Amino acid sequence: MLFPSKVKMVEVGPRDGLQNEEKIIDTKIKIEFINRLSATGLSVIEATSFVSPKWIPQLADHEEVYKKITKKTNVAYPVLVPNLKGFENALACGVKEIAVFTTPSETFSQRNTNMTAAESMRIIADILQAANANQIHVRGYISCVLGCPYEGDISTQAVADMAETLVRLGCYEISLGDTIGVGTPGKTDRLLKTVMEKIPREKIAVHFHDTYGQALTNIYVALSNGIHVIDSAVAGLGGCPYAKGASGNVASEDVLYMLNGLGIETGVDLNELISVGRFIAKQVGKPVQSKVSNAK
Repeated sequence: MLFPSKVKMVEVGPRDGLQNEEKIIDTKIKIEFINRLSATGLSVIEATSFVSPKWIPQLADHEEVYKKITKKTNVAYPVLVPNLKGFENALACGVKEIAVFTTPSETFSQRNTNMTAAESMRIIADILQAANANQIHVRGYISCVLGCPYEGDISTQAVADMAETLVRLGCYEISLGDTIGVGTPGKTDRLLKTVMEKIPREKIAVHFHDTYGQALTNIYVALSNGIHVIDSAVAGLGGCPYAKGASGNVASEDVLYMLNGLGIETGVDLNELISVGRFIAKQVGKPVQSKVSNAK
């Protein structure tokens, strides 16, 4: 197996984790949450999304959050942007890195963004052109790579072609998202091998939700394929409104425990991460969705 010696953990709790919470979390809590994450050794923390408050009220305070977090020089704080207006607002706040998102599922694209996949890609192309002109790093997310709540199975070739286009447009990394958590090890392996025919494994990240308890196993498969970037959220924050029983993102604590057990370096402190997960779970008012945290 081609296990990497080092893995970059991308913490998505402050954005992908919190955006699904109905209870509006106080801005000061979000800032403290990110600052605590910064002290764990994580090198990438997705801070927020510069999206219209009409669509995601939870992240309406994105400007204040980004401006007031204590930014460490060795930590990246990317933000998600849905369109050029979001990009311009992020740029005005001094953002250094952004993320864009799309999906090969036409139905999911229409339901999630009110546009076709082709329209989404055109908007992303405009954002990337502006980002490249301003020396802003861009990460690409592809949603529903292993299944869609409306269309069922998704073509691995369609995912690979979309990943190739995003890299050609200027994305430095592509995060493959199992948005509704239906992926299995076999499907994950086939997808990764197909995508790696189009883009280098060094540009691939994986992003699993744990709806059917397959996330860690799927990550193990990704590691065996040499993938060295993993998205996760402390306390298993998040979820998908389109998947019955979805339990959110795979918990960062559980991912780190497995990586430690495999002797893979991350630079992240497990006890500190557990502490942050318990902190934010208490603020959200939900139990920690991490087996490691609950066992300790």
